[in-house]
Amino acid sequence: MPIHNRRGFGHKRGGVFSTLLPSIILLALFFASMNAAEALTIRIGVAATGVGNRQFVGSGTIAVLHSEHYLEEEFKNDPDIKIEWFFFKGAGPAVNEALVNKQLDFAMQGDLPAIIGRANGLKTKLLAANDVRANIYLAVASKSGVTTIEDLKGRKVAQFRGTNMQIPVDKILAAHGLKETDIKFINMDVGTTAAALASGDIDAAFGQADFIDYEQKGIAKIIYSTKGDDLGFTRHSHVLVTEDFEQAHPEITARIIKSWVKAAAWASDENHRDALYEIWGRSGYPLEIFRADFQDVPLKSRLSPLIDDFLVAAYATKINEAKAYRLLRNTTTVDGWFEPKYLKQALQDLGLDHYWTPNDAAGQPIVTQ
Repeated sequence: MPIHNRRGFGHKRGGVFSTLLPSIILLALFFASMNAAEALTIRIGVAATGVGNRQFVGSGTIAVLHSEHYLEEEFKNDPDIKIEWFFFKGAGPAVNEALVNKQLDFAMQGDLPAIIGRANGLKTKLLAANDVRANIYLAVASKSGVTTIEDLKGRKVAQFRGTNMQIPVDKILAAHGLKETDIKFINMDVGTTAAALASGDIDAAFGQADFIDYEQKGIAKIIYSTKGDDLGFTRHSHVLVTEDFEQAHPEITARIIKSWVKAAAWASDENHRDALYEIWGRSGYPLEIFRADFQDVPLKSRLSPLIDDFLVAAYATKINEAKAYRLLRNTTTVDGWFEPKYLKQALQDLGLDHYWTPNDAAGQPIVTQ
């Protein structure tokens, strides 16, 4: 009889368990799906690479943010949040393609590619500046015979088309009585340009500060740079976020921009100038090019994250110029594009409200009492 009772009890318990099993499985799947939903990978694209496609860049706040692991430190106590970095040899246009394919959440890129992306329907918000007033250099092959910008007429000239260099170059040419159709432009990335200059396959090239290294190695000679010239000939870059990510994760967006401001503040400190060059040097470029490019230039003036009148006006002007140069198939404006609230909050939280000086639309400092 006791044995019979135990069997009956066991049989009944098994029946209850069998009845509850589907519910238990559903609950387990529910909680598993909740955990999966809470896990988040933040995908960050950078419109540049280092020498030989190194996964480091040699300019801007983005290099410090990445190399010194600011974001990884910010989210170290959030095991469900992962940071992934992607560096694009194809620069801004390649970043746009990744954004179109929804492969990125944040991106650092130049002004013109972002403008083209916006005009073509990309939904993004510009959150902070990365490197403003960046210079352009004109290098010529040693046997080209080119000594002035005017000499470029009819010559083969390399340029990385579709990047934030294209419009300033057009303006530089116009200031010297030339237009794009006067030049035989060839689209080349950084590495290809160096080889073409050395071989004499091209007569000249417009590019970045790495041309300083070309000159020091005897590959080419720099005959012009925008240093000390019209600010309208310089170029700018920024960090942006997709509208989808920003709307879904405003608190995380705020934390990322707070980390950005921390990195920008460190990079803007003159006491860190040599250390900053060392960080940029992880890209593989010689430190001397950074020293030369930034000679007599306050770090704060180039590495300010501020969304000030100068930055907004510069982007608005670039949009109009892109239309004039027929680089846009569709129209767009800066209206509603910049989202400064995260930057303002970060500056306030970090006590950096007055660390950088904002500039007016003409690029002159706004002096506050």
